[in-house]
Amino acid sequence: MLILGRKYKFTQLEIERLNKKFSSITTIKYTNRSSEDVLAEIDNATKQNDFDILVLNTKASVDDIIIKYLTNLQFGKRDKKIRIISIEHFMEEFLHKCYIPDDHTDLDFLDDIKPFNAFEYGVKRVLDITGALILGAISSPFTIFSYFKIKSSSPGPILFKQKRIGYNNEEFTCIKFRSMDVDAEKDGIQFAKKDDDRAYPYGDFMRKYRIDELPQIVNVLKGEMHLVGPRPERKHWTDKFELQIPYYSERHLVKPGITGWAQVMYPYGANAEDAKQKLMYDLYYIKHWSIVLEFKVIWKTILVVLGKKGV
Repeated sequence: MLILGRKYKFTQLEIERLNKKFSSITTIKYTNRSSEDVLAEIDNATKQNDFDILVLNTKASVDDIIIKYLTNLQFGKRDKKIRIISIEHFMEEFLHKCYIPDDHTDLDFLDDIKPFNAFEYGVKRVLDITGALILGAISSPFTIFSYFKIKSSSPGPILFKQKRIGYNNEEFTCIKFRSMDVDAEKDGIQFAKKDDDRAYPYGDFMRKYRIDELPQIVNVLKGEMHLVGPRPERKHWTDKFELQIPYYSERHLVKPGITGWAQVMYPYGANAEDAKQKLMYDLYYIKHWSIVLEFKVIWKTILVVLGKKGV
């Protein structure tokens, strides 16, 4: 894979994933360079490597000379054809996330981000109710055990109820098993993280295997949440994220979920950049929703819970 420009900077996690798909990855700087120098580097790189794809990853307009050269690569005037693709389409096809610009000047990507139509919502609702009832039946032994285990392990309420932002930016009461000490926020509101030291031993176990999320089955049956969708955040965080990511509320075009595409594709978030990365996955899920993607999220969630596969 040959990358022209550095408009989007790939994360370490993305680089690891791309290294599994492409035997060689080369990046060529484009801005503040002469067309001749760029062209010479592209030509040298394509002679030394058997690239299958060239990713246009630059904000600057591409010089006519380079466009002509790239066209020849694409249409086979050389021994090997190379597929040319924009960074926006590349990310959706190979990384399964939507590109979001850093400077907020090009928001064309928002055009195809729409709420579920009546048919899609109907299908989702059937899947939600069916899935919630099945999950409730299967998990009932864990639910009953957790009720008594929490009671004996940590003083305080069994259930943790907290206002979260859901569909259409409206708040609802999200229900979970309490996995942290009652004074977990004595030092102020903070992000939850993996191996959070505010969790008591059994609470940490519940968080690892997502048992603490089981009471949200009630939220699903009430129609406040989906089984699969963007994870609901607190207003404290959504207000902060919207200051840095003005289109952050796009994820609220659909109801939140117990699990989601971002949850199985990206690790715990700790800042606004992580929130932006997760938003890219959430927007991909909304844009490309299908029954296949729905079951793919559920399957990946099962693998994560069983410890067979991480993000």
